[in-house]
Amino acid sequence: MLDIGYSLSRRFPDPPQTDYRTADVHTLRHDLFCGDVYLADTKEDRELSTAWGWVPVLDFAWALCDIVEQLDQDPHGSRASRSQYAELDFTESTDRMLFERRFGWVDIEADWMPAEEPPLTFAHRLLRREARDFLHDLIADLTDMHEGLADNPTIWTLQSRFPRVPA
Repeated sequence: MLDIGYSLSRRFPDPPQTDYRTADVHTLRHDLFCGDVYLADTKEDRELSTAWGWVPVLDFAWALCDIVEQLDQDPHGSRASRSQYAELDFTESTDRMLFERRFGWVDIEADWMPAEEPPLTFAHRLLRREARDFLHDLIADLTDMHEGLADNPTIWTLQSRFPRVPA
């Protein structure tokens, strides 16, 4: 089972004067909602997480949804034997999260993982569903905390671009 989660940082709070209703894409993706994120394999009791406190969590959720779609470009889908690759760069560092899909499985590893540790592996279909659920749950949390965010057109577009996937 895959669990994707986050925690917001107290060290890097959002600027108090922020108008969330009119915040542009760059501000939403890179300047707000900093914290840490994790992907966990609850069956294997293993986790891939950040511990920096400055990761823009909305950007992470958005990028993860983009990556899942990027990994689904092969017309053979889950029958594709050729590996497909994607990476998620963390803006303020050289660290990356690496994704490799072969057949219907996605291996996820990160630059900061010990070399001898195997990647986390999930079915692509599960990763897509959980990434989108994470995005929608995160947006729900953030709109509860920040007045006006639910009225931001970028948030509307993001939600419609990556709708929830039925189980």
